[in-house]
Amino acid sequence: MLTFLGLALLVGMHHALEADHVAAVSSLVSGRTRVSDIVGHGLTWGAGHTLTLFLFAGAALVFGQAIPEIYATRLEAAVGLMLVGLGAHVLWRVWRDRIHFHAHHHGDGKAHFHAHSHAGERLRHASSPHRHAHRFKWRALVVGMTHGMAGSAALLLLTVTQIASAWEGLAYVLVFGLGSMLGMAAVSAAIGVPLTFSAQFFTWANRGLQGVIGATTIAIGAATLHTALLAA
Repeated sequence: MLTFLGLALLVGMHHALEADHVAAVSSLVSGRTRVSDIVGHGLTWGAGHTLTLFLFAGAALVFGQAIPEIYATRLEAAVGLMLVGLGAHVLWRVWRDRIHFHAHHHGDGKAHFHAHSHAGERLRHASSPHRHAHRFKWRALVVGMTHGMAGSAALLLLTVTQIASAWEGLAYVLVFGLGSMLGMAAVSAAIGVPLTFSAQFFTWANRGLQGVIGATTIAIGAATLHTALLAA
């Protein structure tokens, strides 16, 4: 049993490294400048991914069948459209805001670097307002849930339906989901290092990174959509 669950953990971690997953989370965090915030988005994506996997796996165990192929294909197409939208939003935001970065200090002495734009405003740099976004990461959750329903999730459900015990199947999904969360947290940390470093020292490089992320996400989304349409 431990070997079985250990395999689920490793497969889940590997699953998080799929190109469409990395592209989606990269686009979500491209404007962030704190590694902890970026990792938080990765974990939230993993939580949403695990949630839908668990729900669909439970249904598969109860009814004895996975997602019909026609619906799996449509969900894969939806993922492609979602990625194109996420990538386009990154490029649009970089162009619109002409983002640059600077540090400011709070009353407690802590310094923070912020993505900021003065486009269309007349306040001087020191007078410009800055707000933290310490809110729940709903977009990351929804994107993770969408990924959990599509493509490889259907393959996972086919595996779960071959397991004799429903409890073993659900345990597999939960550990698989934990693995995907850990894998995406590691990927997010790796993404966060160049974003944070470039935000502190090279604004132009940070904007370039965001441009690459946006364009790559659009390309992966378009390829995913094309493949899904051909399979339909």
